[in-house]
Amino acid sequence: MSGSDLFSRPRRRRRGAALTLVFAGVLAAGFATDSWSEPDRTRVDQHPEPATPAKPPAAPDGDTTEPGKVADAAARALADGKSPSKAAEDVVSRSGDRWGSIYDPSEYEAFERELDGEYNGVGLWTRRAPDGQVKVVRVQRDSPAARAGIAVGDQLRSVDDKPLTGRGAEEIVSLLRGDGADAGTRVKLGLRRDARAWSLTLRRATLETESVAVRRLADGPVLIKITALTKGAGAQVRDALRDAPPGAGVLLDLRGNAGGLVTEAQQAASVFLDGGLVATYDVRGKQRALHAEPGGSATRALVVLVDGGTMSAAELLAGALQDRGRAVVVGSRTFGKGSVQMPSRLPDGSVAELTVGHYRTPSGRTVDGRGITPDLEVDEDAEQRARTVLSGLGPPS
Repeated sequence: MSGSDLFSRPRRRRRGAALTLVFAGVLAAGFATDSWSEPDRTRVDQHPEPATPAKPPAAPDGDTTEPGKVADAAARALADGKSPSKAAEDVVSRSGDRWGSIYDPSEYEAFERELDGEYNGVGLWTRRAPDGQVKVVRVQRDSPAARAGIAVGDQLRSVDDKPLTGRGAEEIVSLLRGDGADAGTRVKLGLRRDARAWSLTLRRATLETESVAVRRLADGPVLIKITALTKGAGAQVRDALRDAPPGAGVLLDLRGNAGGLVTEAQQAASVFLDGGLVATYDVRGKQRALHAEPGGSATRALVVLVDGGTMSAAELLAGALQDRGRAVVVGSRTFGKGSVQMPSRLPDGSVAELTVGHYRTPSGRTVDGRGITPDLEVDEDAEQRARTVLSGLGPPS
């Protein structure tokens, strides 16, 4: 991954990020949607519409942390024989930077692999049911969970003998993943299926994330579901459109997409835009811009589905297509994460990730704290409403 890559992601406390520029997301994708998966946000073939999370408070454009103050505090702590990362964390906590945090080096290494489309886990996707139980909603093919016979609908009761009652999404994900544990490490799961309760121990494996799913709808359109903008997602969207029947409309589903590489959002936008502006952003007052590549399709009808779990780079993509008049956006207001983080290495090898700016849609709208407002706001039967809108759209003039 090059140092110029931009990305957004679900934010976990003390997860590493040693890239040049970051559009960070929220605590964890699963927490925001009441749905959890071992990779931060990967493919769920039959993904229930997520609940809308609470909106973050609106933040002024000046909501940033000065990196020099954090670096100075870390250097002083090192000279005094104290923890540089703890000193830096104290500065960040006092700064009011809602998205600033400190991560250790091993966490960054695991995160970088996720952005490249890999993760260590057992291949389970779970969701909390209305009765409070944590249910399996998907089992990845050829994964440790699949080979062990775990099935959709099974209840996940415990992880390493720790009951899941009362535990938040972030903690459950951490338990399943082993908080960055290597492939081959063991994890014990407690499960229930109807009247049968049992436990089994699996070995975590390195698995590939599946962030783009494509299916042909019965009435003709193509549904492209992007659950994470990880490496290669933009190319997969381009391939999906290339394979679609000529003239078929496209339903681009970004619900529950907590972000990913902004370069992939740019590539995905390029599939539907023939050049032009995708977004602008500032870094410490210096204005920069992202542009779509020329040659994208401007002839297919396009509807974009969003909800409160649509965040960061996914919001950037939706906002670009909306502002450019390329798509009708349907669903509920997106989360509202549009600030820019820049990481820097501390003396003990940990990483400080600090807010240094904000990005905007092509028309100049600020996303942070506001989100993207759909053209048609619906809370129920959003996909069906989107398909109705799509059926009424002709090719753009």
